[in-house]
Amino acid sequence: MTNIITRRSITRRGVLAAGAGLAAMSAGAHKAFAQAGRVQAANVTPPNLPIESGATLRMLRPVRFVQPDEDVFRANAAKFTAKTGVQVRVDFVGWEDINQQTAVTANTGAGPDLIMGFSDAPHIFGSKLIDLTDVAEYVGKRYGGWLAMAEKYGKKSGSNDWLGLPFGASGGPLVFRKSAVNAAGFQTVPDDHAGFLDLCKKLKAAGKPSGFALGNAVGDGNSFCNWLIWSFGGYLVDEGGKVAINSKETIDALNYLKELYQTFIPGTTAWNDISNNRAYASQELWLTANGVSLYFALKNDPATAAIAEDTQHQLMPKGRLNLSAMTGLTLNAMVFKHSKFPNASKAFLQFMLEHEQHEPWLNANLGYWAHPLAAYDAAAVWQGDPRVSIFRDTMRSPFWNGYKGPITEASGQANAEYVTVQMCAAVASGQSTAQEAVQEAERRARRIFRS
Repeated sequence: MTNIITRRSITRRGVLAAGAGLAAMSAGAHKAFAQAGRVQAANVTPPNLPIESGATLRMLRPVRFVQPDEDVFRANAAKFTAKTGVQVRVDFVGWEDINQQTAVTANTGAGPDLIMGFSDAPHIFGSKLIDLTDVAEYVGKRYGGWLAMAEKYGKKSGSNDWLGLPFGASGGPLVFRKSAVNAAGFQTVPDDHAGFLDLCKKLKAAGKPSGFALGNAVGDGNSFCNWLIWSFGGYLVDEGGKVAINSKETIDALNYLKELYQTFIPGTTAWNDISNNRAYASQELWLTANGVSLYFALKNDPATAAIAEDTQHQLMPKGRLNLSAMTGLTLNAMVFKHSKFPNASKAFLQFMLEHEQHEPWLNANLGYWAHPLAAYDAAAVWQGDPRVSIFRDTMRSPFWNGYKGPITEASGQANAEYVTVQMCAAVASGQSTAQEAVQEAERRARRIFRS
């Protein structure tokens, strides 16, 4: 029977099984926080946020991929209510819906007080949001500083003003069956393009193919296509925000993809964010890229435990660069100006990022969301399974959506419209040549960036 991996696959019971040693580590992790002097610095004063009388809050955020994400998040919200008396309603919506619902909220000036969107969402709707600098600076000073990707997505471009408060990022490294890679003659996945292509050809010849999302998938599609272009030295816009996608590097990447795509399992141009999970679990697929949820879902199901035991993670190939060109899909919280309770909203976000709430949430996610603040390097989740530790540094990545340009409304729009993904899919499927696809992507990007 095909084992279907869904967002609900990691259950409360499964987490208890997978995290048997996590509780024992938590006390040590808490001690490590204290020893590092990161939890409570004497000179760090929280912002003055007098909560408005009669405040109630409604928050919108993406649906969980692992069940404990929702369970612990709701429990933390209930703790805030117990402490302040502020009732908090949290609605979880589909990944494909969060951008649309955020746009409706911003454009109508009505709806949720807070939204936890993805990555650059606050930069798209910046004029509709309240400033979060006071909370960001307090939390950053108290917990060892914000990591690189968190600063990039949190701060308004060219300033020290914070539009969003990143809560974590989901990394998407390679996920592969070690036995298949070894049988193909490799100890690990090669770090160069030629070697990676050679491995994928041999996997297909052995009846154990690879596959990567080329559909309009919020996480997997953007992650793979961005990696492809960046690993060849290409990028959508340059440092000044000028469209630069039409380059030799991009053409090289697309021509490489045309050959690589021949090794993929059929149907990847229509994949969403759970398609490769299903294919990997049913052994139609032996190498892909995904978050840690796939590994734990396999591990916690007796029918697929053997697949989990044979599963390894590795960073995506470096290609022409000296590091892996990976970013992470980031949960980024924002507060709207139409909220009648801005102080309560900010106080809620601050509360949720404090150690007493944030580390248990990180641990419960089993590494699916990597932390945005340096102090959480000491979280218990990173101290156990070596297959999980690779996700710890996700938010240290120097890459972001719209790289190398500034994060702006335009870069967010280009990402939301899947300019890069659709360029790659057109070439992979044979609908366009590399040059035709680049020219179309350039045309679309120039319209968005007005350059």
